Amino acid sequence: MGMLASLKKRFRFLYRILFRKDKLKIGIYGPPNAGKTTLANRILRDWLGEIIGTPSEIPHETRRVKLREGVKIQVDGKSITIDVVDTPGIAAKVDFHDFLKYGLSEEEAKRRAKEATEGVIEAIKWLDDLDGILLVMDSTEDPFTQVNVTIVGNIEARKLPLIIVANKIDLPNASPARIKSAFPQHQVVPVSALKGINISSLYKAMAEKFG
Repeated sequence: MGMLASLKKRFRFLYRILFRKDKLKIGIYGPPNAGKTTLANRILRDWLGEIIGTPSEIPHETRRVKLREGVKIQVDGKSITIDVVDTPGIAAKVDFHDFLKYGLSEEEAKRRAKEATEGVIEAIKWLDDLDGILLVMDSTEDPFTQVNVTIVGNIEARKLPLIIVANKIDLPNASPARIKSAFPQHQVVPVSALKGINISSLYKAMAEKFG
């Protein structure tokens, strides 16, 4: 990292501390199919009565960053207004063969893979313009992956406030405790974004962490 880039990051960190913003950009990050868009939809549905996108079993369905501004969250007498930034799934490698199993043609699969790769790059760039992160992990899977470790490292390097969302706790093999064990230095909130289970605890954590 160059000296200028390092100074910019330090300035942004100090700015967040000294000058509280009236509106915060909160990015929703995580690997493909962790439930990022489902969580974004849950937040927007609860507070605005709308959604930001349509989830899909096909990985990398979200291929461009989506932004919804002015979401006001109120909980326990606290209030924060956020811009929700729904990002493409972060992956170490995007292979077009992964799309073929869902019935896409080779041409379509290659196009989707190219767009997904561009989406990963865009998502990483957005880290420099955010005020906080909701990092979504699938609590039915092993959390200690190269992708999760890399995302956490990038967030920590930027000193961004972080909440790890242990999603899909409605499923029988879910284990939020594994996520907490893998990343004990960070706050972990178990939820089912799909069914809204424990979502009020997440809103409370967001108001405390980002407010």
